[in-house]
Amino acid sequence: MQDYLLITGVGLLAQLFFSLRMLHQWIKTEQAKRIISPSLFWVFSICGSYLLMLYGWLRADFAILLGQCISYYVYLWNLNASGIWPKVVLPLRALLLCTPPLAALSLLLGDGDIFATLFRNPDIPPALLAFGCFSQALFTVRFLYQWRYSAKHGVSVLPMGFWYISFVGASLITLYGLLRLDIVLILGQALGLVAYSRNIVIGLRAARK
Repeated sequence: MQDYLLITGVGLLAQLFFSLRMLHQWIKTEQAKRIISPSLFWVFSICGSYLLMLYGWLRADFAILLGQCISYYVYLWNLNASGIWPKVVLPLRALLLCTPPLAALSLLLGDGDIFATLFRNPDIPPALLAFGCFSQALFTVRFLYQWRYSAKHGVSVLPMGFWYISFVGASLITLYGLLRLDIVLILGQALGLVAYSRNIVIGLRAARK
């Protein structure tokens, strides 16, 4: 019971950071009447991602790990594009850069059966795991799209395509969370779906003007 509460607490804390990033971005966007990519959005993103990777490992849920490992370095890129990364103290930068590969290396060198831990979880049927991985992969594509778009324009932005992909991906992850009875995933996507919808509306209005 204590382990469950600890693991759930880590997941909820991660989702709190993700909710804060969306809330902050939403407020800034409403004020500007156009889609904004504030620097604090990326600070909250890296905090949430760090914790959610830990949560995914503790839950032995490869679908969660997959999504976070891919988007993690996109967050760091945006921190750099926003001018925040150079201001971070060197030890913290080293920790943030090295944690995912070091964690992966520790798994490979460990004595446990990694494949069985991540892919043969008795609580996740193969079909459901495949659906979860697809949902997370689609959800992660939004940040790959955002990174490519921002790199092309030389500035960190959140384009319309980002919000369309976010809405579809979040809907699928919510369904995955319901099927897994995972309160962390369900609560984490609730605010997101509203914020994604609102950004789409504001973006379309701004485009018409």
